Amino acid sequence: MASWCVRAVRQSYSVLASPAAPVRLLCTATQQNNGPGSEEEAEKTEQSPAEKVLTEEKVQLEEQLKEMTEKYKRALADTENLRTRSQRMVEDAKLYGIQGFCKDLLEVADILEKAMESVPKEEVTSQNPHLKNLYDGLVMTEVQIQKVFTKHGLLKLNPGGQKFDPYEHEALFHAPIEGKEPGTVAVVTKVGYKLHGRTLRPALVGVAKAS
Repeated sequence: MASWCVRAVRQSYSVLASPAAPVRLLCTATQQNNGPGSEEEAEKTEQSPAEKVLTEEKVQLEEQLKEMTEKYKRALADTENLRTRSQRMVEDAKLYGIQGFCKDLLEVADILEKAMESVPKEEVTSQNPHLKNLYDGLVMTEVQIQKVFTKHGLLKLNPGGQKFDPYEHEALFHAPIEGKEPGTVAVVTKVGYKLHGRTLRPALVGVAKAS
């Protein structure tokens, strides 16, 4: 019995005297205090090479997506601008497609107006029926042609007494004219025309100036 007690004491002493025992106890206590979460966080902070490659590819794809989105938006804007321009061109073609034809008709209207002006008004009486009928026919033709012009957006410009407008009038001369305010149209030698608000032919005028 005494020998068994001696062996037990020696074994206990050897365990306590071992230098590795306190270290193992300390590591065990540290792991218990820190818990399993610390190991998981350490694993998360360190990425594997495959994860790094995937992260780089993700960044590149996000940049490509952003670039493609910007290009798509620019393409949409360019398409919308092209559609608007095309629509405007079609509308202008509808409005001003007859511009050349109208210019040719203006010469006919000018000749008709000159013919009316050349008829002496004092001779247009019932005593001269042939001349009267001819003059009445000219007047009716003039009225009808102006109706056709108005129907298609062609309006006459007869700016006598109006302020000179370089966008609608073409000045042939400037002269001091009594009774006329400087800068106004004093004489109209040839009427002008506008097609849907656009000057087709400016009126040829003489402009009054200060003496």
